[in-house]
Amino acid sequence: MRNQNQMRLIIACVILASFFSLQLSAQPTPKRILAKRTNASIKIDGNLDDTAWKHATIATDFVEWRPDFGKIEAPSNKTVIYLLYDNTCVYVGGYCHERTKDSISRELIGRDKVGVNDFVGIIFDTYNDKINGVGFYVTPYGEQYDAKYSNGGNEDDTWNSVWDSEAKIHDNGWSFEMRIPYSALRFSNRENQTWGLNITRRRNKTGQQYMWNPTDPKVNGFINQEGELTGIEKVQAPVRLSFSPYLSAYVGHFPYKTAGVNDWSSSVNGGMDVKYGISEGFTLDMTLVPDFGQVQSDNKVLNLTPFEVKYNENRPFFTEGTELFSKGNLFYSRRVGGPPIHSGEIDNQLSPGEEVLKNPQESKLINATKISGRTKDGLGIGFFNAITRPMYAEVKDPTGKERKVETGPLTNYNIMVLDQSLKNNSSVSLINTNVLRNGSDYDANVTAGLFSLNNKKNNFNWNGKFALSQLMYSSAKNTNGYSHSIGFGKTGGRWNFQLGQDLTDNSYSQNDMGYATNNNYLNHYFWTGYRWLKPKNWYKHIQVNFNVFHSQLFSKVPGQTVDSKLQNLEANVNANAQLKNLWYVGAFTAYKPHAYDFYEPRHTGYVFKTPTSKELEVWTESNNAKKYTVSFDYFISLKDLFNGSHHNFSLQQGYRFNDKLSIRYGFVYHPSLNDAGFYNPRDSAGNSINIGNDVVFSRRNVNTVENIFNIKYNFNNRSGITIRIRNYSSKVDSKELFDLQKDGTLLPSKHASDIPVFDQNYNIFNVDAVYTWQFAPGSFVNIVWKDESWLGDDNISHTYFKDFNNTVASPQNNNLSVKIIYYLDYLNFKKGKKKGI
Repeated sequence: MRNQNQMRLIIACVILASFFSLQLSAQPTPKRILAKRTNASIKIDGNLDDTAWKHATIATDFVEWRPDFGKIEAPSNKTVIYLLYDNTCVYVGGYCHERTKDSISRELIGRDKVGVNDFVGIIFDTYNDKINGVGFYVTPYGEQYDAKYSNGGNEDDTWNSVWDSEAKIHDNGWSFEMRIPYSALRFSNRENQTWGLNITRRRNKTGQQYMWNPTDPKVNGFINQEGELTGIEKVQAPVRLSFSPYLSAYVGHFPYKTAGVNDWSSSVNGGMDVKYGISEGFTLDMTLVPDFGQVQSDNKVLNLTPFEVKYNENRPFFTEGTELFSKGNLFYSRRVGGPPIHSGEIDNQLSPGEEVLKNPQESKLINATKISGRTKDGLGIGFFNAITRPMYAEVKDPTGKERKVETGPLTNYNIMVLDQSLKNNSSVSLINTNVLRNGSDYDANVTAGLFSLNNKKNNFNWNGKFALSQLMYSSAKNTNGYSHSIGFGKTGGRWNFQLGQDLTDNSYSQNDMGYATNNNYLNHYFWTGYRWLKPKNWYKHIQVNFNVFHSQLFSKVPGQTVDSKLQNLEANVNANAQLKNLWYVGAFTAYKPHAYDFYEPRHTGYVFKTPTSKELEVWTESNNAKKYTVSFDYFISLKDLFNGSHHNFSLQQGYRFNDKLSIRYGFVYHPSLNDAGFYNPRDSAGNSINIGNDVVFSRRNVNTVENIFNIKYNFNNRSGITIRIRNYSSKVDSKELFDLQKDGTLLPSKHASDIPVFDQNYNIFNVDAVYTWQFAPGSFVNIVWKDESWLGDDNISHTYFKDFNNTVASPQNNNLSVKIIYYLDYLNFKKGKKKGI
C-alpha cells in the first residue's frame, strides 16, 4: 500500500508540474552560410596565404556563449573563419585576433587535452538531425582535440579521428588551418546536402567562450542550437578503410628470490586495429590480438566496503566511440578481460600440500569488434563482440608435480543497441547485453528499453528505462529479474527540476557485463535548482540546488529481523559560483537520519543501524589560466555513533614553468575517527575463526593518505614525456570489537577474549613514465616504463614516511616497453599505387 501511495504521489507531481510548466519563446532562426567548393591545393601550415582562402565562405560575428550570453564579440578580438570543401576534404581556416601576443593562453599539452589553451572548434551535424555531431578543435600550437556529441550535447572526448592541423602565433593573434578528410566523417550520399554547423572559440584568460550560432545556456541541448552549412554538392563518402598494425616489446623484472624462477621476463607482441566504413553511415572497428600493457596503472585502494571497486577504463579500444554502448549504463567494459570468474576460488580446489604458482587476474582478450553508425532516418545501430580465451591457474604438489586448474572458460561478450532519434531532441533505445560461457558455467542476458522525450519547446523531459535480466544455468532453474527508472523534469530556463523513481527487484543482475553494487531497492529522488546566468559585479554565474533522496528495500531480505525497509534518507543543499576573477567556489550541506545498512554485515538477514550524520563541504578552485593554480576541498561528516567523524581534505596544485614544462601535485588526507565497520575474525595465520552465526564489528580509526605527482614536458606538438607518480597509504586501527544485535545496534563483543584484534596497513607505489612521438598522422612510437611496489601488514605504528620507505624498498615489479603503431589509410595507399610508388 505504501508503494502504491508513493507512486500516486509521483504521478500527481508530474501532472501538477505539467500544468504549471513555463513556456520558453521559440528559438531564433539559425544562421546559414553557403558552402563553397575549391579545386585549389591548400598547404596546411597554419598560414592563411593560400589563394583559395580568398574565395572561401566566411563565418564571423561571433556571440558570447559564456559567461555573458548574447554579448557580441569585440572588434579587438574578432574571430574570422574560412570554410571550403572539395571532393575529399573539408578545409577550415581562421584568424583569432588579440590585442597582443600575451593575450593568448597557450601551452604544449598533447593530443586530446585542452589544459589552459585557447582553442577554436568546428562542430558538424552532418545528418542535420539536431542530436548527433562531431567536433574538431585546434589550439594556438596546432594541437588537436576531437569529440563526438550525442543526445543534444553529451561529449565523448575518447573518440579519435585522423586529420591535419597547424597553427601560427602572431603579434596580434593566432591563425590556424585544418584539413578534415571525409573519411573522418559520416554523411549521406545525397547530391545536395545541408549540414548542421557551429564554431566555437575560447579565450581562457578572460573566461569567455563564443559561438558562431548563438547557443542559449537556458535552452536544453547543444547540437540542436547549431546553424547550417548549405549547398554541399556532389560529395561522396569515400572508402573508409584503415589499418593500424602494432609491434611491441616488453622487458620485465621482479625479484622472486626463488630457486628455479627467473626474475626477468620478455615478450614480443604484434597485432592490428582495423577500421572499415561498411556504408556511408556505419563503421567497423576491430582489434586483433590487442596489447594493453602500456595503459595507465589502476588507482588501487584498500577496499573496506562489501562492494567491488570500480576502476576507470584506460584501454583505448574500450573508450573510443562507445557512446551507443553506454546506453542504459549496462556496459562496464572492465568486465571484458577482467579477472576470471573462478580465480578467487582456487584455494578451495587445492589438495593437501599443494601451492599456487600462478593465478592470472586478467583474462586474455583474443579479439574485439565494434560496428556502429546511424542511418539517414536517425536510427543508430551498434554491435559489440569480444572473446576471451580460457584461463588457468598453475599449482604444484609437494613432489614438484604441476597441474593446471581452469579459472575462467572461453567467454563471448555481446552488445546490441538500437537508438532511434526523434523530433525535439528526443530518442528511444533498445539495448541487449549477453555473456556466453563455454562449459557448465552460467550465461547471462540483460535487455533494456529506454526513452527520453522532450516537449516541442524542449523545456520539459520525460525519461525512463525498463530492464529485464536472466541468468541461465545448465543444471538449475533460470533466474529472472526486473528493473526500471522513470523521471520527469524541467530542463530549460533558469529554474530546473527532476523527479524520479528507481526500482530493482532482488533477482535483477547486470554484473556479468555491467556494474552495480546491489539490487533489491526502491528509490525516489527530487532535485531542483536555480541559475543566475547574467554576470554581476562580483560573479559570473551562480547555481543553487536542493535535493531529497529516499531509498528502501524493494522486498525484505529472508531472515531479516528488523521490521524496516529504509536504507537511506538524505536532504542536501549545494551551491556553486564562478567569481569575477574566474575563481570557482562552492558549498554543500546535508542531513541523514538513522537508517539501515543491509550489506555491511556481510550476513543475510542482519542489518546495521546507521548513525545520524550531519555533513558539510566547502571548495574552491583558482583561475586555471594563471601559471600557478590551486584547488581546495574539505568535507566533514559528524555521526552520533561513538561520536564518529569523517574528514576528507584534498589539495591540488599546479605550476607552469613555461609552455613546455608543467607540474601538478595532488594530496588527499582522509581520516575517519571512531568509524564502525565489519570485522572478519581471523587467527595469526590469517585463517577465519568460527564464531557461529554472530557478526562482529569494530570501532576503528581509518587514516588514508594519497599523493599524486605529475610532470609533463612537451618537446613540440608531436612529442612529449609524462611522468605520473602515485603513493597510496591506508591504515586501519581497530580499537575494540562489538557484536551486531538483532535490532542493528552494537554491544561489546562476547568474543573479545577469543578473537585477536588485528590492524591493517596497506601501501602501494606506482610510477608511469610515458614518452610519445606522433611521427605521422595516426602513427605513434610509445616508450613506457612502469614500476609498482606493494606492502601490506598489520604494523600501523610507522610514520607515513617510514611506510613509504619500506614500500619502495619492497620487491618492485619493473616493466619497460616499446610500442610502434603505424596508421595506413587505404586511400593514400591507392593514390601511391596509381603513381607507381
